[in-house]
Amino acid sequence: MKKKKGVVRYSKYGYLFSIPFVLAFLVFQLYPIVYTAVIGFTDLKGVVPPAIHFLKDDPFANFRTVLTSNSFKVAFKNTVIIWLLNFVPQILLALLLAAWFTDRRWNIKGQGIYKVLLYMPNIITAATIAILFKSFFDYPKSPVNDLLMKIGILPQGQPFNFPLSKKWAKGLVAFIQFWMWYGYTMLILISGILGISPDIFDAAEVDGANKIQTFFKVTLPNIRTILLFTLVTSLIGGLNMFDIPKLFLLGGPDSATKTTSVYIYEQAFSGSYLYNRAAAASMIMFIVIMICSSFLFILMRDRDAGGYGKAEAKRLKQQAKLAKKAAKGGF
Repeated sequence: MKKKKGVVRYSKYGYLFSIPFVLAFLVFQLYPIVYTAVIGFTDLKGVVPPAIHFLKDDPFANFRTVLTSNSFKVAFKNTVIIWLLNFVPQILLALLLAAWFTDRRWNIKGQGIYKVLLYMPNIITAATIAILFKSFFDYPKSPVNDLLMKIGILPQGQPFNFPLSKKWAKGLVAFIQFWMWYGYTMLILISGILGISPDIFDAAEVDGANKIQTFFKVTLPNIRTILLFTLVTSLIGGLNMFDIPKLFLLGGPDSATKTTSVYIYEQAFSGSYLYNRAAAASMIMFIVIMICSSFLFILMRDRDAGGYGKAEAKRLKQQAKLAKKAAKGGF
């Protein structure tokens, strides 16, 4: 087919601009994932590992060892608990703030300043936040202990050892994660709500819907895709939680805040250098995240849109059959 004169094909420029991303993805993401999966089936370990040998007799030995390890079970349980403790209040507060900021009937002044202040914890580095909260809740001298003794909650001269309490350690890590990310989640939800046509809210207001009814009947159904994005990204981030548990309490006390990412780090780089088991644990978590994300996609899919798509496909198929009959002189 000859190229028409005066017609410029811009698609080739799109391919050119995508080359840097494709190269970066292949080198820094796809290759490490594939290499990690391969290591999981080998005996690679040691500071200066010898030649890699595949486990021919029992290829899944590393995976079986990780799954039966009590340390991995504890780390996985901690990961799920800490994620739930921080994500549930995070999404609830983010939805509440998003609805508050986007409701025209409130007409809030200075929204920009509030949004910046609420988002600011997400800008601070995890190492800085870990050091900050460690100093807040340290033992025996810390601002929190001094305040609690001053207002009479704790007896004078008897500070509470927060870092040594398993429950408080989990709660503090969950709170830090919540405090860091609720502002980010709020902004994502606000962007989704602002994308809804104002005519829908006007129609709901004319019909006499109050704020609560508008939120549950109009806002939430129309930000289903944004909620799915928030759930999936939070799930991925929560199950890969590493920086705060590692930097704040080093996974302690007594592995109370050890997450799966901390477990993987310890297997690979803390003394034993069991790269094969660390790789196997990484791939197990990769599979868990894939399964949970697929479940969320199925749970949050737009069933009405799917039904409309099927009906439209059926209509087009019937239309094609009629066109075919007409071409053959069927009527």
